[in-house]
Parts: sequence; structure tokens; C-alpha cells
Amino acid sequence: MIREADHPWLSRYALVTAVAGLVLICFGGLVTSHGAGMAVPDWPNTFGYNMFFFPVSRWVGGIFYEHTHRLAASGVGLMTMILAVWLWLKEPRKWLRWLGVIALVTVILQGILGGLRVILFKDELGIFHATLAQLFFSLLCVIALATSRWWRFCESLQKRIIDVRGLRWTVLLAALLILTQLIVGATMRHQHAGLSIPDFPTAYGRWWPQMDPSSVAEYNRNRVEVTPLNPITAFQIGLQMSHRIIALFILVAVVTVGALATRTLGVRHPLTRLATFWIGLILVQVLLGAATIWTGKSADIATTHVAIGALSLMTGVVAAMIAFRVLAPRTVLAASHGEQTPAAVPVMAGLGLASDSRRRI
Repeated sequence: MIREADHPWLSRYALVTAVAGLVLICFGGLVTSHGAGMAVPDWPNTFGYNMFFFPVSRWVGGIFYEHTHRLAASGVGLMTMILAVWLWLKEPRKWLRWLGVIALVTVILQGILGGLRVILFKDELGIFHATLAQLFFSLLCVIALATSRWWRFCESLQKRIIDVRGLRWTVLLAALLILTQLIVGATMRHQHAGLSIPDFPTAYGRWWPQMDPSSVAEYNRNRVEVTPLNPITAFQIGLQMSHRIIALFILVAVVTVGALATRTLGVRHPLTRLATFWIGLILVQVLLGAATIWTGKSADIATTHVAIGALSLMTGVVAAMIAFRVLAPRTVLAASHGEQTPAAVPVMAGLGLASDSRRRI
């Protein structure tokens, strides 16, 4: 086993790069929330200029949001390149070096998708672009965690407690639910139809809206009378209802993670504290989702909703890494039932099972 090297400046730089990735997501969220995705019609230039020499005097309206997003993306791309090279030169762990390479390839692909979204005028590419941004941010946070001293501290806790309650897989399931939710949310945001359902917690005054053709036509007539918005479809209404249902599943899953972590590890364990923070993030996210509807999709609130979504996914990914690092699988307990080998004794002791394993199993 290769022991993690101590490179404090590399760890700090990885953390700064991850924060820059979150800032970039906020810039992208502002672009979409303000409907400025096509404010600059060419790429990689900006109105024929090299993007780095575009006159500041023309940074107005939607151009400001789109152009600053491109500049921020270029900066994050450069930072990721430096991070990948630094990892390759200094990091002894092969898997982490390759994570740096994957991060670099991801940010390059992200830039290409953003450019093609402009050139080809395809909303579908915007969905992939938004989803990949979330995954890229989580990847940067994984690198920052793996290069930190705290990650090495986890080595002292590694496999000391058996995951008898399935905490590891519950964390992973919750993180996958959040990823699914972010994909659904990105699809909704790039439909350019405003809010498909204008009220919350009900939907058109019902707990489940009618989606037959005549009802959808009536919804569209009312939308035009209140404010000039693009027409919606039954699919878009169903998509937003799916978004609400998945949000409920996520809340239940994350609260379950918190309860399992408390019972398995105790309230003071780092994973339990992270789970508590995760629950808080999800509650804030639910409130922001409701506020997005209540304010008629306010750009600032909608962008904050996107940013908290990114933090929620990142927290789930980091929690899954920690859970799989510090908890031993149930197979260890099953193996010890038949024959308690010397290697199994410390694990059993971590649960207080060494003295009477058969009775407690």
C-alpha cells in the first residue's frame, strides 16, 4: 500500500480550485437564469474579438453574464491543468494522479460542450453541459479531500467499525438520487418555458395536476394572459412533478443517513457531523426550490438553488468516500462468525464484539 505523501500546498491549491469550480457553476447558473445563453452568438470568439480582449465597455446586459462565464471557465480550466500536472509530478498514488487527468479532460470537454451549445443552438447540449459541471465540481472536491491531512487521519479509523446497518450503500444511494435530481433540474432549466407549474406545494391547485390536452391548453391560455411566456407541454409538467417527488425521496434518504450514522458511529464522528450538515443543505435546497416558484423564478434565487444543489451532490460524494474508507463491509462480520482470525479481532473490537461475537451476531 502506498502511503499518502504530505504536500500541504498541493492540498490547499486543490481546495482553491474546487472553490473556483463552485464559483463557475454560479456564473453558469446566472447565465441560464437570466436567459443569456445566446447573448454572445459566436465561439470561441466574442463578437469577433478574442475573448480576452473583448472591450469592457461592451460588457452589458446578457453579454456581461455570458462573457464573464467564459472568462471564469478559462480560468478554471487553467487551474485544473496546473492541478493535474502537480498531481502527476508529486502525488505517489496512481489513482489520484489519474483523477487529475480525468478532471482536466472533463473541463476541456465542458468547454467544448458550452461552445457547441452556442454554435449548434441545441438545448440538449445545455443539459449535458450543466450536468457535467456538477460532476466536475464533485471531482475537484474528491481530489481536495484525498490530498488533505484529514484524509490521512481517516486511515487511523479505517475499517475499525463494521457497517451492520448498510450506511455505506445508503449514502451512495442518496448521492445518486441527488445526481438524478440535478439532471432533471437541468432539463427543466433548459426548456426555456419559465415555470411549468406556477404554485407550490400544490400544482395548479391540486396535489397532482391534470395533464390532458384540454387542461394543458387552459394552462397555456392563462400563462399568456398573466405574462408572455412560452407554451408548456404535459411532459414539462410531469418533469416538474418528478422533480418534486425526487426531492422528497432525497430528504428521506439523507435523514436516514444521519440516523444510521448516529447509531453506527455516534454523534461526534466526522461522518455523522457531515451527515447533519448534509441534512441542513437539503432543507435549504427545498426552501430555495419553493422560493424559486413563489418569486416567479427570481434569477438570484434560482442560481442559489443551483449552487446548493452542487454542494449537496458534492457532500454526498465526499460522505460516500468517507463511509467506504472508515467502515468495514458486513462480509467481515460474516467471516468472523465462522472463524475469528487475528486480522478480524480489531474489527470486532471496534464494535465491542470480540468477547461474545456469536451472541451479538
